[in-house]
Amino acid sequence: MRHMKKYASEIPSVESNLYHSLSTEDVLSHFRSSHRGLSTDEAFRRLTQYGPNLITKEKGIPLWHKFAVNLTNIFAILLWAAAALSFATDSNESGIAIVAVIIINAVFSFVQEYRAERAIAALQSLLPIEAKVRRNGETIKVPAADLVPGDILILEEGDNISADGRLIEEFDLRTNNSTLTGESEPVRKTAEPVACEGLTLTQMPNLVFAGTTVASGTSEAVVFATGMSTTFGQIAHVTQSVKAEASPLQIQFGSISKTVTLLSLLIGVVFFLIGRFIAHLNLHECAIFAIGIVIANVPEGLLPTLSLALASAAKRLASRHALVKKLSAVETLGSTTVICTDKTGTLTQNEMTVTGLWVSGRDLQVSGIGYEPTGEVLEGGSPVAEDLEDDIQWLVRVASLCNNARLLEPEPDKPQWRILGDSTEGALLVAAIKAGFNSKHELNRWSCVTQLPFDSRRKLMSVIYQVEDASTGVPPFTRAAFTKGAPKEVLSLCTHLLVAGEARVMTEEDRAAAIKQNDRYAGVGLRVLAMAFRLLPGNLQEHTIELVEKQLTFIGLIAMQDPPRPEVFEAVGRAQSAGIRVVMVTGDYGLTAVSIASKIGILSNNSPRIITGSDLDAMDGDTLGKTLSSSCEIIFSRVAPEHKLRIVETFRSLGEIVAVTGDGVNDAPALKRADIGVAMGQSGTDVAKEASTMILTNDNFASIIAAVEEGRAVYDNIRKFVTYIFAHLAAEAAPYAMFALFNLPLPLTPLQILAIDLGTETLPALALGIERPEPDVMQRPPRPRGERLLNRATLLRGYFYLGLLSSVGVMFGYFWQLTRCGWYWGVTGNDPLFAPGSLFQRQAATMVFLGIVIMQVANVFACRTERASVFSIGILSNPLIIVGIIFELAFAAIAIYVPFFQNLLGTAPVGWESWLVLFAFTPLVFGGEEARKAMMRTSGKHTRLTGPLDSKERGNERRHDI
Repeated sequence: MRHMKKYASEIPSVESNLYHSLSTEDVLSHFRSSHRGLSTDEAFRRLTQYGPNLITKEKGIPLWHKFAVNLTNIFAILLWAAAALSFATDSNESGIAIVAVIIINAVFSFVQEYRAERAIAALQSLLPIEAKVRRNGETIKVPAADLVPGDILILEEGDNISADGRLIEEFDLRTNNSTLTGESEPVRKTAEPVACEGLTLTQMPNLVFAGTTVASGTSEAVVFATGMSTTFGQIAHVTQSVKAEASPLQIQFGSISKTVTLLSLLIGVVFFLIGRFIAHLNLHECAIFAIGIVIANVPEGLLPTLSLALASAAKRLASRHALVKKLSAVETLGSTTVICTDKTGTLTQNEMTVTGLWVSGRDLQVSGIGYEPTGEVLEGGSPVAEDLEDDIQWLVRVASLCNNARLLEPEPDKPQWRILGDSTEGALLVAAIKAGFNSKHELNRWSCVTQLPFDSRRKLMSVIYQVEDASTGVPPFTRAAFTKGAPKEVLSLCTHLLVAGEARVMTEEDRAAAIKQNDRYAGVGLRVLAMAFRLLPGNLQEHTIELVEKQLTFIGLIAMQDPPRPEVFEAVGRAQSAGIRVVMVTGDYGLTAVSIASKIGILSNNSPRIITGSDLDAMDGDTLGKTLSSSCEIIFSRVAPEHKLRIVETFRSLGEIVAVTGDGVNDAPALKRADIGVAMGQSGTDVAKEASTMILTNDNFASIIAAVEEGRAVYDNIRKFVTYIFAHLAAEAAPYAMFALFNLPLPLTPLQILAIDLGTETLPALALGIERPEPDVMQRPPRPRGERLLNRATLLRGYFYLGLLSSVGVMFGYFWQLTRCGWYWGVTGNDPLFAPGSLFQRQAATMVFLGIVIMQVANVFACRTERASVFSIGILSNPLIIVGIIFELAFAAIAIYVPFFQNLLGTAPVGWESWLVLFAFTPLVFGGEEARKAMMRTSGKHTRLTGPLDSKERGNERRHDI
């Protein structure tokens, strides 16, 4: 609260949550202001002293530091060591190539990380550029950044609000606070001092806040907070203080790096000692050997391939209405165990439709959906009886005239019927038209006098009209109050009941019947409003809440619904079959939430535990943790967006990987804290979108499940190309082991290894990265958080099983070529005919190079599935695999037969029969892997799920990968 501290010397200290209780004059006096506003000089002095009305950004990590980190990770350190050895032994070409590899990998990683968090920039962009204030008694426009405490802010319909303020005048003011509260319904405001115990700051009816908008009316407010001291600024601070954590994929690659580093160092040390003390190689040969071992065991192409694979997955997700901002989040989606989802707009269509009327104790139906006024009122499928006509007309008259929304007809560029204002009030207008009510004609018969707006305490609103036309059946110039609101609150003010056009005294039985019908509607997920009216006494001079809202005549109930999206039913079922827990977190009424949750399959019974926002406030951390980890079904209702952060943090503390949806500014901390923050692309604020890791372009829950499927497929595919890459590492290391043990001719050079790792393997690995999900991908449980990508099964399959099978073919080709050149056992690499750089040595090394490439062709097919036979998905079902194979074979041919590359890589031409010999070994690799998969399928080592798991079951569930 920077400027508040500076104000302390000249303005009495008053906490912002007490401004609502002060009178207008006291607020103005407190800020040494007046209705004329500040003087220009005083405003300038305060701006100089307290600073501009801006959202500031905390200093982040410098870009150079982020880039430097990518040059010093474990892979990079190993390669730096290899480059240093190369330069020390005069192998300058190898040294330069290795340094180039380090820089390429660093650039790939840096570009991915450079997608910096821009939530604060979005916060800034939401603030308007200019604001209207009164200074020196004149209304002028000033830059929003120049607002200071004590300014008189002038607000009109459609304005964005630039700072927090206390209202001192207003006329029918309503503000849209959805950016702060997540609720889109406009909130009625007042300039009167109020003492609202139990309400949060943002619920105070006489305060307005930066980042919100004026839905209707006009007002004046004295600014009491600017910049980072506003409620908006405090959210910005919280959002910045929530530190981004490493994704599961980033953690996995940290683990892989450590594993590969230890493996490389161990193998390097062991074989260096073997080469020096058993094979009696000189130090230069040992250095070359060490470089080869390090490079052979470092998968240089892994990070670039990973980045390209994730980018491809992100592109596929975009086609399924999910935009992923962080590439690593694609994989995290597949690990999701809990989805905390909003109801309105995400599970439902966000389009209210009246479906039922209750008048004279009779239940009526309203046909038609959406905002198009096509439909009719029916009773049991038939037109309503004449004795109900008057009551229905009174019901829809109150619904239409006690209303601030407008129904907009289709236009050439906007062909759909639309609502301007609150969607609930808009639905009432549509229902009135269906009932044959002409609101334009009625407004000529009734003139509006004043309005008693809705507020959260009364839970109702009233509009006072005066009769202008005797045809209404009411004496001219009579005034009537039309009231609508929450059924129980309206009923508590009613003394009479309208039946067949006549008002009679309401009995307790009448009241009980209305409450029972309200609960029946709510129990099936409908939102219910009650309608009432009162003909006011002629001598009533003041139209206050206390004098008007009493002795009302109850007319009936109107029930409406925001229907579930049709595709959500299947999506929820798929989520549960995948072992993902779906939890509804909504600001709506508990029974309505339960009904929707039951309809779409989130609940298996209709008696879950309903936890409200006040219940959450009363719970300590341990109690909430035990509640969430229990097996009981839970619905969170009447919760504010700030409760989401606590729910997310508690789920994460239980070891869950959490996806959470949100659309408001106040959702930003929860979106950022979640493993996957999912913002609504259509209804979400810019702040929510920037704080999230994924944006739904259609605001649809089904898109989250589609994204989870893609995420699981991405993880499977990453494991496939990790297996593929590690398979040839063994084939690269095996010839060096023979070189060290038996002083054979040099079988492979470091540059040839780099050509394989960055040239021939990249495109086939990328092709594996875009394989379609396997059929059972959504019948498996979520991966445990601790499961490693490079686990024992993957290491055994890739490095030792497929790697050794590949090594057999590679080493056969090596010895076959040596034998053809006159080599026999006992001839060493020191022999002039086979010394490094000689024709025969280069031809033998070329056979190893070509052998690894050809074994990759077999491996890329073998790695396309983990359990299923490749034939079951179609040999040619992934065209990029074929393109990748053609590319790597063409790359190998260029490296072998083009003179420039022969000189650069140390290769030499070989005959066509050499290619045939090596291809003859591909069935060994492919067939061996198919046999392993067949054994797995026979043994049945695989877990399938038929329903959701609780947290303990998820923790115990493990997938079998070999």
